[in-house]
Amino acid sequence: MATAKTNGSRLTQADRRARSRGALLEAAARGLSKYGYANLVLERVAGDAGYTRGALYHLFANKEDLTLAVVKWVEETWNAQVRDPAAAKADPADALITLARGHAVYCRRDIARVMLTLRVEFAGQDHPVGRAITEIVNRLTADCAAWISAARRSGAIPAGPPPRKTAGAYLSVIEAVVIALAGQAPHDTELAERAARGVLGLPPRRV
Repeated sequence: MATAKTNGSRLTQADRRARSRGALLEAAARGLSKYGYANLVLERVAGDAGYTRGALYHLFANKEDLTLAVVKWVEETWNAQVRDPAAAKADPADALITLARGHAVYCRRDIARVMLTLRVEFAGQDHPVGRAITEIVNRLTADCAAWISAARRSGAIPAGPPPRKTAGAYLSVIEAVVIALAGQAPHDTELAERAARGVLGLPPRRV
């Protein structure tokens, strides 16, 4: 197998491919966050990542293929950094607060708006990218609704509107706070938690 030597270590062809793919996905995520799908220029994506357009087409068939890969990549990184730490909490109410704060931290990155941008752009359209976004939102809403149901059964949060409707409101207010305060630490996490507590009916956190 072909290898290349970089900084004293040898990279396999698979390593180089993974590195190229990662750089192109991140550049595409930044471009989608800023310009949206319709205005995304693949040549610009390749250049921003430090590659040629030919290198991009070697890994991705077209703009749709690249965008679907970005959506999957963002979901995977978000799950690892936000959802999984929340799901590890024994108390479902703690899981919901952890998710709110973790999402605010994740959204300090310049790629964080990609999902919202694509969701708005493809709203009401039957398109593979729009369907992928809808599936992700539905999975997340179901997770949050399950935590809300469990927290109500345990008495950790009070009774209220149906869990799925509450989950939708919870996710919406967190997203609104994060958009308004993206990257403005520590206010982003503090206000994301306050918003989450308000929707869930939890008292303010004691300092």
